[in-house]
Amino acid sequence: MREPPQSVQNIIIRDYCEKRGYEFLLSKPEYAIKDSYKILFYALKELKKIDGIVFYSALMLPTNKSLRFRIYNMFLNNKKKLLFAVEDLQLKSIKDIESIENILNIKKIISNDLNYNISFFKK
Repeated sequence: MREPPQSVQNIIIRDYCEKRGYEFLLSKPEYAIKDSYKILFYALKELKKIDGIVFYSALMLPTNKSLRFRIYNMFLNNKKKLLFAVEDLQLKSIKDIESIENILNIKKIISNDLNYNISFFKK
């Protein structure tokens, strides 16, 4: 099962941001290469300039667990928001990591390849 095209993901993310009072700034589609996170790493460098990042889905996070935890900590330590539109999840504290990780463990079971995009927002 494939994820919807970027244009559909953007509609969902824009709506998600609008309903929560966030200003959708721009979208950065990730390359459709398995385990490629170049755009994500670029976005993380921009973290100081924005309020947070919204992913289309938590399933778009890196498959490497230690890398995911570095990302979680980056957001928590910098008091930035990490949001997931499809699951309507937000990383607010260490406790939220468990919910995100549970979703990712389910993904391992169903094992799908996904395309995704990363979008910026500002409150």
